[in-house]
Amino acid sequence: MEFIYQPYIDPEFESLIERIYPPRVCIDNDACEDCTLVKVDSANKHGILLEMVQVLTDLDLVISKSYISSDGGWFMDVFHVTDQLGNKLTDESLLLYIQQALCPSRREKISREIQTHVGREVIPRDVSTEHTALEMAGIDRPGLMSEMSAVLLELGCNVTSAVAWTHNTRAACIIYVEDGFKGGPITDPIRLAHVEDLLENVVEAHDGKRERRSVRLTGPTPSQTHTERRLHQLMHADGDYERCCGCDGVGGEHKMGCDGTHVTVESCKEKGYSVVYVRSRDRPKLLFDTVCALTDLQYVVFHAVVASKGSMADQEYFIRQKDGCTLDTESERHRLTQCLIAAIERRVSHGMRLEICTQNRMGLLSDITRILRENGLSISRVELETRGDTAVGSFYVKDVSGHDVNPNIVEAVKREIGGSVLAVRKSPKWAPQASSSRTSQNTKGGIEDRPKFSLGSLLWSQLERLSGNFGHII
Repeated sequence: MEFIYQPYIDPEFESLIERIYPPRVCIDNDACEDCTLVKVDSANKHGILLEMVQVLTDLDLVISKSYISSDGGWFMDVFHVTDQLGNKLTDESLLLYIQQALCPSRREKISREIQTHVGREVIPRDVSTEHTALEMAGIDRPGLMSEMSAVLLELGCNVTSAVAWTHNTRAACIIYVEDGFKGGPITDPIRLAHVEDLLENVVEAHDGKRERRSVRLTGPTPSQTHTERRLHQLMHADGDYERCCGCDGVGGEHKMGCDGTHVTVESCKEKGYSVVYVRSRDRPKLLFDTVCALTDLQYVVFHAVVASKGSMADQEYFIRQKDGCTLDTESERHRLTQCLIAAIERRVSHGMRLEICTQNRMGLLSDITRILRENGLSISRVELETRGDTAVGSFYVKDVSGHDVNPNIVEAVKREIGGSVLAVRKSPKWAPQASSSRTSQNTKGGIEDRPKFSLGSLLWSQLERLSGNFGHII
C-alpha cells in the first residue's frame, strides 16, 4: 500500500479558516443556453462535496454535469443543473435559497418566507427532530412492511413518513413515528424497548435467528443524518453489496447497447491518486448516491468530472483514502467496485409505481400495505410523507410471482385505497425529459469505448474559466 503523507491540520484551525473564508456561491444563467451553473468556492473539508450535492438533490434538481477540484485545501465545484423538466432555474426565491443553503453557517437562518416562496417548505431529508426514528434492515420478503406497520398501529404509533429500499434480496427502511395519542416523539425508554422487541419478533419470525438483521428505535437527537444517506449505510452494513457485479465490459469497454453499471479502479501513481471510473444509466440522484458511498467509505475526492450523455452517465473520480493511502490491492479495489455498484443500483426501482395522494390518518401506511399484500403485490420501494392533513407518496410494486401487475388488480387497489391514486408503468430506463446531448454510436464494431476524460483539457479549463466569474460573497 502506497502512503501519501499530508500535514496535520488541527480541527479548530480548519473551522477558523471556514469562518474567515466562508463559501462563495455564484449562480450563472448566462454561460449556458440549456442549464443554470451553480459555482461554489470554499475552504475544503471532508464531506463538503456530499453536502453540496445533498442540498441540490433535496430540491429535486437534475445535475447533468459537474467539475470538481479540491487540491491544496480549497474546494471549487461547478454544477450544471436544471429542474425536472429540463428548464433553467429562474425563480428568484429558489436561487436565494440555494445560495444560502450551500453556506453551512447560513443554512439554519433560512427564513420560512423564503422556503414558502420556493413553492413548498423545503425540509432536508434528515432524521426528524420531532419524531422517533425506526430503522430496520434484513431479508426482503412479501408482506414485511405490512406486518411492521400493523404492529406500529397496534402499539399506538402514528407514522409521519417512511422510506424503504430493497436490493439483492435485502431490505432496509426508516420510518418516522410519533405518539398516536399525545403527539410528539416517543421518549419513554420502556415503551421504546417494548416496540423494538415486538418489531424484532416480526423480522425474526421469517429470517431465523442466524440471519443478519437489525431493528432500532431512536428518539430525536441533535446530530442529524440525511435519511437517504442513512439508508445507504443500513444496506451497506447489512451486506447487500456482497453479491454485486458489474456488466461484462472488459478494460473499461462496453458492449454496444449495454446499459449496465460498470466500475473500474485504476492507479495514477505519478499523481498519487486512485482513479475510479463509473459508467451507468443516468437517473435522478445518481451523483448523490455515488458521492455518498465514497464519503462513507472514507475516501476523499480531489478531482472529478461527471457528465450525462443521452441516457448514460459517466463519472470519473481521483481519490485517496482519508489517511492519504491509495488503493493498491485487488481486494480493496474489488470491494470499492462492489460498494459503488450497490449504491447506484439500490435506488433503481422495478415494477409499477403507484402515486398516492390521500387524506392523512393514523394507520394509513398499515392500510395501504395491507391492501397491496392482500392483492398479491410485493413492495420494492416506498416513499411516503405527510403534509398537514394530506399524505403523498410513491409505492413501487410488482406481482409476487414476478409477472406484470394485472390491470384489474390495480383498479381494485385504487378503489380500496381511496383518494387520488395514479398507476405509472415505469420503464427502468430513465432519461431526462430535456437533453441537448445524443447517445453516441459506434459504427465500427460491437464495443463502445469508454470515454476518456482529461483533467488538463476539460476539468482545469472549465474551472479556470469559471473561477474568475465568481460574484461577491453573499
